[in-house]
Amino acid sequence: MTKPIIFPRFAHHRLEEALEDTPVVLVHGPRQCGKTTLARMFGDVAGYEYITFDDDVQLAAAQTDPLGFVADLTDKTILDEVQRVPALFLSLKSAVDRDRRPGRFILTGSSNVLLVPKLADSLAGRMEILRLHPLSQDELAGKASRFIDVLFAAQFRKQSFERLGPVLAERVAAGGYPPALLRPIAKRGAVWYRDYIETLVQRDVRDLARISALSSLPRLLQLAAGKTARLVNVAEMASGFQLSRPTIRDYVVLLERIFLLEQLPPWHSNRLRRLIKTPKLHLGDTGLAAALLGVDAEFLLKDRVMLGQLLETFVFQEFKRQASWNDTPVQFHHFRDKDGVEVDIVLEQAGRVAGVEVKAAATVMKRDFRGLRKLREAIGERFAAGVVLYDGENIAGFGDRLYAIPIRALWETT
Repeated sequence: MTKPIIFPRFAHHRLEEALEDTPVVLVHGPRQCGKTTLARMFGDVAGYEYITFDDDVQLAAAQTDPLGFVADLTDKTILDEVQRVPALFLSLKSAVDRDRRPGRFILTGSSNVLLVPKLADSLAGRMEILRLHPLSQDELAGKASRFIDVLFAAQFRKQSFERLGPVLAERVAAGGYPPALLRPIAKRGAVWYRDYIETLVQRDVRDLARISALSSLPRLLQLAAGKTARLVNVAEMASGFQLSRPTIRDYVVLLERIFLLEQLPPWHSNRLRRLIKTPKLHLGDTGLAAALLGVDAEFLLKDRVMLGQLLETFVFQEFKRQASWNDTPVQFHHFRDKDGVEVDIVLEQAGRVAGVEVKAAATVMKRDFRGLRKLREAIGERFAAGVVLYDGENIAGFGDRLYAIPIRALWETT
């Protein structure tokens, strides 16, 4: 029998650290991103009992008597897909209040409890939350990148990288979900993504909300995929549906709850008065976006506009994935003013700010740094660095704390 391929997850050390001093650790993220695998990689070695609420018997038992269910758990337990039993959070709170030993429970969830304040607040001070994303490029390579640390230190040494070329479009279209990546043919991976959406909408969305127009969600997600890396425009999104703007807005929040969509907030400054305050929309994974749009790597190589759009989401999600195991928290924004001057991604860490522009081209020009120069002027000494990520070979300086960096460096900086 062939052994299953298990990719390294660099959030593993964060899970270990949290369990050393916290009674409950929740690992949440989209379905099929590897939460159960991560929890069991640690838990099987450390002697944790495993219970999944995808098992209808366990689900019914926990729903019928949550207090009794928790009381019967062993000292160390993994509870998988815990969002299916919201009542369990209060029962876990009672159990932890009686016994606050660290490392008692590992929870996994495919819904963002931070967007449900009652659930998050019930275990406040007792639970640490770790976000797990689909696989990053450096996890696929098996070697953690230090790009975020180097970015904030502005310590880019002059070196060359191999240009990605057509491989860049392949990586964008493949995305990061393990089951899709394990399929040997790219078009089979796309089939997995489409089935994934259908199953998710029919199952998890029904668990979370009573929606009359459930069939609208896949169409809305497809529309959102076409608008990834663009400013959120609810009126425009609602125009193709016989639904009100507030309903569409509620659906967007629902898709955020299951980690399929993300709104990137605008960066703001008192020194700049004419900033756009609208968030940007990003799909949670570009493999998912490509499948929803029915495009593959070959198509993206011909349609450079769409490649550039999906590439921005790809880079943004790479940063989010690397930040999820970084020792110092990172906040993410975008920057745009009313003259159209923009920076695709703004990162903030410990009071320092860095900006990132994304280009699918193999060359970089001075004009590509326009937004980064404006951001640098607005921030002053707090500005760590500004980079244009491009599909080239060389790292090059473009003035004070401004650099052109090959995209490959994002996951190959060690």
